[in-house]
Amino acid sequence: MTPTTMHTALRGLHEGLQAIVDEIAQAGDAAGTPRVELERPREESHGDFATNAALMLAPVLRRSPREVAQEIAERTGTLPGVAAVEVAGPGFINLRMTDDWFLGTIEAALDAGSDFGRGVLGEQAEPILLEFVSANPTGPLVAASARHAAYGDSLARVLRHAGHDVRTEFYVNDAGRQVELFGASLLARATGGEVPEDGYQGEYVAELATELGVQAGDDPSELGQRGVAAMIGGMRQSLEALGVTFDRFYSEKSLHDSGAVDAGIDKVTKAGYTDDEDGAVLLRTTTWGDDRDRAIRRANGVPTYFAADIAYLDDKFERIGSVGRLIYVLGADHHGYIARLKAAAKALGHDADATEIVIMQMVTLTEAGEQKKMSKRRGDFVTAAELVDRIGADATRFWMLERSHDQQLEIDLDKASEQSDDNPVFYVQYMHARLCSIRRNVEDAGLAGGDFAACDEPLHESEKRVIKRLGELPHVVAEASERRAPHRVHHYARELASDVSKFYRDCRVMGDGIDPALTARRLRTVDAARSVLALALDLVGVTAPEKMERRDEDDA
Repeated sequence: MTPTTMHTALRGLHEGLQAIVDEIAQAGDAAGTPRVELERPREESHGDFATNAALMLAPVLRRSPREVAQEIAERTGTLPGVAAVEVAGPGFINLRMTDDWFLGTIEAALDAGSDFGRGVLGEQAEPILLEFVSANPTGPLVAASARHAAYGDSLARVLRHAGHDVRTEFYVNDAGRQVELFGASLLARATGGEVPEDGYQGEYVAELATELGVQAGDDPSELGQRGVAAMIGGMRQSLEALGVTFDRFYSEKSLHDSGAVDAGIDKVTKAGYTDDEDGAVLLRTTTWGDDRDRAIRRANGVPTYFAADIAYLDDKFERIGSVGRLIYVLGADHHGYIARLKAAAKALGHDADATEIVIMQMVTLTEAGEQKKMSKRRGDFVTAAELVDRIGADATRFWMLERSHDQQLEIDLDKASEQSDDNPVFYVQYMHARLCSIRRNVEDAGLAGGDFAACDEPLHESEKRVIKRLGELPHVVAEASERRAPHRVHHYARELASDVSKFYRDCRVMGDGIDPALTARRLRTVDAARSVLALALDLVGVTAPEKMERRDEDDA
């Protein structure tokens, strides 16, 4: 299904309005044309949609906003599905739509099914290589990394649905001093020795040492590699429990073994972007805005971690191509990587603007009013597996998207495990299950085959509210994709669930005195809402149960 055939009634209305504004701007020799935004009026009595396009256009035309609004309104009245247009206040334009226009959105959602909104970006789509989680493999996957996993996987789903060709990777830091320290820590815990300074504490180290059969005399470097392999195996299991998979786990060690790290150093050196300083080799990242130049080879000849980052970045661009984009999802302590990675891209001859870094903020967990501690090196942490065991995979993923990635997040584990409307994931899933229950009840009553086209009952405002929300899904997908903000889909699912709840309260689907044609039409609204709500949940990696139990309620 192409983006053209996927246009909803809402998108058609938006494009029609934009064309009108463009024509008026062009006729008035305006220096620019404002982008039309449609929103819901604060008061539903004012109409179905509103726009401030006239207020934005009037200054560049040097005309009165109300005068411009009146001209837009006169032309807008000819657009398909527009029942009435009103100019309000200083130049706002309120629109009311026909029932047939609303029913067109239902048809679009039902026809598209799980493809609703797919490919919405059209020709703007591009190849993307998305790296996320990439947690240090010197311990189990911690709960904080579960936020990275939920964000990255949901972003990948949203990007793909919008039309991008997305590949996902986990970069395994299986080289360098931390691996040797991990091996030395395993050896110390197995033999009763002293854990080295900056080594790894925690019972998981002792348990792993026993599992690996560590003995005195074992080589710490080799032990470190074995330990890392075991940790990565555990991380894979924890990620899979969250519904997160990767197209590739990319080994840092492989970059060293293949000579790619040395080749990367040679490449930026030959390009003239390095300096020698006391025997070390520095990349002049300050040329492109970094706060200081970065060492890529130490005075002892050993490449730095950043040298491996450079080799990995170069390899990514080789694989994704010149028209592709790289997205790194990094932790809150990696702000300094933004400038240095972009500088590395420049030094390697790649497009720095195609190197995008998303910085995640911290997540804290509370239980019984107390905050859980998080430190992998001290061995004092909550693992992702423990979090999933405590509140479930669906709740973990949904709560991790409660806020934007650039905001700190606190999760109340007691609330997140409740089966009540106060728990947003339960509430949204329950609304989906309720819609499924309504469909089953109508089928059991033998009313599912009614002639919906014969219904002449006007749409109820609560039904319109649901349909308007359904029509927003393609726009939400596009916006979440462009802004790297999958939490917007999370919020959309909650808003749709709330609208469904009001629809259920106000609009009986079947029962005494309800015409079979009205039952058939409202069942189509139920089916469309059920389909779109399931799609929204899937985009954030959450299941959509067809049956759930709560208090007794009559679902029809």
